[in-house]
Amino acid sequence: MPDFNPSLILYTADALNERGEAVLAQFPEAETLQIKQHNRLPELGMNHFKVKSDVLVLGKLKTQDIKWSGRSSDYIAPSLANGCFGACTYCYVDRHKNVNPITLFTNIDENLASVGAHVNALDWPKPANQTDPAYWTYDIGCNSDISIDYSLTDGIEQVFSFYRDHPRAKATFATKFVNPALLDFNPQRKVRIRFSLMPSHVSKLVDVRTDSIEKRLAAINDFYDAGYEVHVNFSPVIVYGGADGDPKAWRNDYRDLFRQLNAAVRPDVKAQLQSEVIFLTHNQGQHQANLAINPKAEELLWVPALQESKVSQFGGWNIRYRHQLKRQMVAVFEQLLRDEIPWCTIRYIF
Repeated sequence: MPDFNPSLILYTADALNERGEAVLAQFPEAETLQIKQHNRLPELGMNHFKVKSDVLVLGKLKTQDIKWSGRSSDYIAPSLANGCFGACTYCYVDRHKNVNPITLFTNIDENLASVGAHVNALDWPKPANQTDPAYWTYDIGCNSDISIDYSLTDGIEQVFSFYRDHPRAKATFATKFVNPALLDFNPQRKVRIRFSLMPSHVSKLVDVRTDSIEKRLAAINDFYDAGYEVHVNFSPVIVYGGADGDPKAWRNDYRDLFRQLNAAVRPDVKAQLQSEVIFLTHNQGQHQANLAINPKAEELLWVPALQESKVSQFGGWNIRYRHQLKRQMVAVFEQLLRDEIPWCTIRYIF
């Protein structure tokens, strides 16, 4: 786990409840500054990476919207946090903010009350679907990495307890970090952790400041033994050729990754492990920013010969693999997985 020790904590007045004060007490050496809005930060005079290392924001989430997903989960719960210590070059959260330090929302009780009211209004028993055969599932980490947030506030453990004990609801989140502290909590299979995986040498380039693929693979059995449901998240799948011009380089690397996964996971863990697969979507603004801070990554992410533009629902200009090419890429990926790890069900792929 990274040693996150912020030197500056920004906070809104309404975030300083008991939980907010407890977070401040963890970092007595940090400078503190009150701000008016958690999502409108003052000029910090720091670069992209230093902001993520040195700044923590405490805020109150005012909008408790719960959105339908149907992919990783049935629904997306109101955010517990926003931003991340990591600096992944393709992160969609970073696209919407000029600076994006970790922001913790301290009104977690309101979050859980919203989810409780929402799930209790849904049909029960729940109709089985690919998200889960029995429980209504809520993604609790769409805008942050819960593995990092868990060590910053006891509110995340409270959230885990809520889902563990609720008769109808289940939590899920994706992560690129291995936090041993999570192993001390037994969620009784009511929290699904999804370790994000890609070929190791690509991860080192684009998953900036996250735990290694090898470390994530090695953690799968441990988290299952601790009581988590454990899935994997092949995301984003990046298509690339080799330095020698081999257009199948990405295929060979994923074959190796599948073999690593097969060797790392015990048979009893394989029996419950499923996957989701998301091919790369990139963004023009992010591309321009990356040219200044990580140009080597852009050689893999920005490949106009393979990609087409798409205006997102938020009005941004994104690029994705061309429709006909992507159909072929998806078929190749599915066949590779069937060949190497046929025990691993793909819950969804796009």
